[in-house]
Amino acid sequence: MRAVFLDKQTFNDDIDLTSIKAQLSSLKCYQTTAAAELLSHCKDADVIITNKVVLTKEALAQLPQLKLICIAATGINNIDISAAKALGIAVTNVSGYAKGSVAQYVFAQLLEYFNQTSHHNKNTEQGLWQKSSTFCHLGNTITELADKTIGIIGYGNLGQSVATIAKAFNMKVMVAERPKAKTIRAERFAFDDVIAQADVLTFHCPQTPETEGIINQTLFAKMKSNALLINTARGPLVNNLDLINALKNKTIAYAVLDVLDQEPPPADHPLLNANLSNLKITAHIAWASIEAQQRLINILGDNIQAFAQNQRMNRVD
Repeated sequence: MRAVFLDKQTFNDDIDLTSIKAQLSSLKCYQTTAAAELLSHCKDADVIITNKVVLTKEALAQLPQLKLICIAATGINNIDISAAKALGIAVTNVSGYAKGSVAQYVFAQLLEYFNQTSHHNKNTEQGLWQKSSTFCHLGNTITELADKTIGIIGYGNLGQSVATIAKAFNMKVMVAERPKAKTIRAERFAFDDVIAQADVLTFHCPQTPETEGIINQTLFAKMKSNALLINTARGPLVNNLDLINALKNKTIAYAVLDVLDQEPPPADHPLLNANLSNLKITAHIAWASIEAQQRLINILGDNIQAFAQNQRMNRVD
């Protein structure tokens, strides 16, 4: 089988592709693929590997030789799944590869926020400790994670990994049931109860019609005013203007975003230009530890091998 990797630039250069190449007769990698380049890049491919390049119904219809689409991610929003199925094209994704990386990111942000490590390091760099009349220079308040409540929205591999670490810090873990659910599953809590009680609210749910815009004015009004919100899920979960207003008005204390509704974002994106000291934004890197990237690539190789052997592995069609 001949394959193309449409957006290799979404991975570090030193990631080993051996597990993928071993399943193929050839692999051609493109750093990026614009919409206008898609058909020329894919014209001879039996297998397409794509992280975020969009494959529409119209494009798929013009690729009669295509047999398999390997999504190099968990989310499948960039593929017209129903069109692929109608055309007899198999589609696979990967999941579970980034649970350690994302959970580590969440707690890196929490520890920075509650321990104020950058602030205290800067105090020493600026000579404040050296001028202190006592053995320490306290600076900003340090707060313990122990006994704080962390609310987890989305309890797949990522949410479960966050919960495991939270328990090690002696945090109270509240896993939210789906909004408006008529019954509450064991060891879960009503969505609104989690929102109201959480000191930290972290999102790990997929982007669906039900979750788009769920982080909005209504949700902020139910949160504690000293609560911290973290979104490592998908940018469209957030109503941007509602978040800006909530942070400006101190409806909530702080927000950390690793995703935005446009990626890469335009220079004039409202959240990037909000100029808020209580908003931190990173460039969709929570998933991207070197170990998680390699794990993902290895799973892609397994998916291709399984397809070649007429086995269903990580199929989403």
